[in-house]
Amino acid sequence: MKKGILALIALVVLAVILGSWYVRTNNTLVDMKGQATKQWANVESSYQRRSDLIGNLVKTVQGAADFERNTLKEVIEARAKATSTTIDANNITPQQLAEFQQAQTGLSSALSRLLVTVERYPELKANQNFLELQSQLEGTENRINVERNRFNNLAGDYNIKIEKIPTNIIAGIANFDPIALFSSNPGAENAPDVNFEFN
Repeated sequence: MKKGILALIALVVLAVILGSWYVRTNNTLVDMKGQATKQWANVESSYQRRSDLIGNLVKTVQGAADFERNTLKEVIEARAKATSTTIDANNITPQQLAEFQQAQTGLSSALSRLLVTVERYPELKANQNFLELQSQLEGTENRINVERNRFNNLAGDYNIKIEKIPTNIIAGIANFDPIALFSSNPGAENAPDVNFEFN
């Protein structure tokens, strides 16, 4: 009889310990995923700021009557595509992130072409509003990079945690899936060609 009671007490103690461990681990994973999700909102906020600034920049450039319309059209279309590409912050998949990143890269490329084209328009280069918007865009690009790096750090820590033993058991039971990370654009590992031409 005593052995049966001791065995029952041991089972109850073990169940309490395992239950406590499960709750602690689950709560840690919820917190880590929540931090990564919150940081994703900061990434989106930075991209939204860039989109807003680009809208103002386009309006300023449109004021130059002879400015190339095709260049403006490309920026406007790329901006529309970038703002329409959304991601569910609670389920960031590699495919969604790749589509988002591709749309943002398209916008960055169109914006770069716009800023290069502006060099041929001295009245725009001297326009104080344009110069201020250009400066704010540069700062926003830096902010985007910082926010993406913070997101990658938080999501990366979470991804590592859900793979470690024994946490991976709870992650599997409670459906904690990995979060996709930002990566470089295809071809970014290649050094750009630099061509110095002097006329």
